[in-house]
Amino acid sequence: MHEVVIEVPHVVKKARPGQFVIVMADEASERVPYTLCDWDAKANSITLVVQEVGRSSRKLVLMKAGDGVAHVLGPLGIPVKIERYGTVALAAGCYGIGAILSIARAMKHAGNRVVSIVEARSSYLHYYREKLEDASDEVIQTTIDGSQGIKGHAMDLLADKLRQGEKLDLVFAVGCPFMMMLTGRETQPYGVKTLVALNTIMVDGTGMCGACRVSVGGAIKFACVDGPFFDAHKIDWDELWARRAAYRDEETHSVEETGSVYHG
Repeated sequence: MHEVVIEVPHVVKKARPGQFVIVMADEASERVPYTLCDWDAKANSITLVVQEVGRSSRKLVLMKAGDGVAHVLGPLGIPVKIERYGTVALAAGCYGIGAILSIARAMKHAGNRVVSIVEARSSYLHYYREKLEDASDEVIQTTIDGSQGIKGHAMDLLADKLRQGEKLDLVFAVGCPFMMMLTGRETQPYGVKTLVALNTIMVDGTGMCGACRVSVGGAIKFACVDGPFFDAHKIDWDELWARRAAYRDEETHSVEETGSVYHG
């Protein structure tokens, strides 16, 4: 995981929680969607959390202070509706830990009780603890190996709260699609509306390519222009899995051609 701060005034002026930007590290890079984790009006900068998984993300995190990226397009996507719901729980893992920050902050400012539950495989993959504590009423850290916080997944803690009778009025889940799908399955029996971010299936980001087509409640939607957040209980997850696997071999081959940011 890498924190990337980019000076980009035109995005800062209109940024709202839940939106994203499309970044091209150079002219040969893919158009990659990144959630707006934070922004600073004084510095005219946006903050992204970038997970190094492919060739284009690797190019971005290899950049040094003072370098320039080729393109930053945004803000894109429909902002999260911020209002007073009651208790809002945000479950997140990997890049999603950063992605929930602006939502948590805005929800708390609107008068909600905000519970942030974040997961990582191990303690060294946790980040933004202090920032989330400032933006939340309660922060729970979990690790799969038990090295920090509670052993388990974020959705396990969320499910425990629901089984114990805690009233949750709205749930957000941001992370890998598998984590988001399972979170939706845990909340559905309790009738708690659960919103998940489908940024990971985007390509073009402006509704032109159709690669992020997804079925939601029997209707065709596009994650980039109709989302990125959708009701987890209405998504056709089987269709989503099939679409995500379409370019797996090409992505693996591409990342092997780019050097790593690590020099151990």
